[in-house]
Amino acid sequence: MKFPSLLLVVLVLSACGKEEDPKPSSLYFPPAGSTTWETITPAELGWDVTKLEALNTLLEDNNSRALIVLKDGKIVIEEYFGKQFDGTTNFSATSNWYWASAGKTLTSALVGIAEAEGDIDFDAKTSDYLGTGWTSLSAIQENKITVRHQLTMTTGLDDGVTNPDCTNVSCLVYKAEPGTRWAYHNAPYTLLDGVIANGTGQTLNTYLTSKLKTPIGMDGQYIPTGDNNVYYSTARSMARFGLLLLNKGKWNQTQIIPEGYVTLMSTTSQNLNLSYGYLTWLNGKTSFMAPGLQTVIPTSITPNAPSDMYAAMGKNGQLINIVPSQNLVVIRMGDVPDNSLVPFLFQDEIWETLNQVIKNN
Repeated sequence: MKFPSLLLVVLVLSACGKEEDPKPSSLYFPPAGSTTWETITPAELGWDVTKLEALNTLLEDNNSRALIVLKDGKIVIEEYFGKQFDGTTNFSATSNWYWASAGKTLTSALVGIAEAEGDIDFDAKTSDYLGTGWTSLSAIQENKITVRHQLTMTTGLDDGVTNPDCTNVSCLVYKAEPGTRWAYHNAPYTLLDGVIANGTGQTLNTYLTSKLKTPIGMDGQYIPTGDNNVYYSTARSMARFGLLLLNKGKWNQTQIIPEGYVTLMSTTSQNLNLSYGYLTWLNGKTSFMAPGLQTVIPTSITPNAPSDMYAAMGKNGQLINIVPSQNLVVIRMGDVPDNSLVPFLFQDEIWETLNQVIKNN
């Protein structure tokens, strides 16, 4: 029997459609300048609500202050634990906490915006923005260090100095040729603040407010803390930033961070530490290097998390986990769960327990 040609086309297209993966759910974005944020319950998603107590216990037992889990942009889990900095009142949705090195990823986003607007060139000499003599290196050595090296932790400056946070000229010492050695070094990262300020003609906080904070409704600011500039905000602001990254730098229909730069952030930036992007940590790679070590560890950073997860990670367990394949964002703020500069083990514990909750993804 011969089918009419139109019917045959319809049948073929229908059959092909059955083989395709379902389209990802559209993302919800909470309005800027409002505390409104749509929620969806774990039960509505078919998650195992009987496992939530174990998740909360893990977080509470490890000095957490906040846990937020977003699915498709909506809040599924939002829990607060413990006390404020001064120990007087309970931590809440309006409480501020430090991002520690998770703030590196926020700074990275600002550099990406400035580059797209022509104010910063990744491959320009850092001295073009900070002036000559910003290190103790010779002029020839110093001129080899670029902004891209700062973004990828490959400046070649010595992280083994007495104070690796120190940005004074005397603390910035030659160790290797730029691009040949990966080392988790705070000082060259912190100096990106000056690159942003001198490249854009605006202070770090002013530039952040106009280009990112106000458009997506974040609160918080960078505050000088010791040798570092540390970002402080509410947990929900951290979640807003994670949602922005999940949507490839776009908030609703407005592109805030260039999509191409978000791709760089979520892709291996060099061949020394496969699990490092542009001031971001990448899961699912065959190996990683940890801060303070020159050892390549033959495993991914978070074996229990989805392989496409990438993260902003900071001391004492400040975490922004982005999972594009599942439209998930996971936020943890809090005090020290362990003594590591980057909380790899604790992040994996969270995912081991969270997987018991998210049983159908």
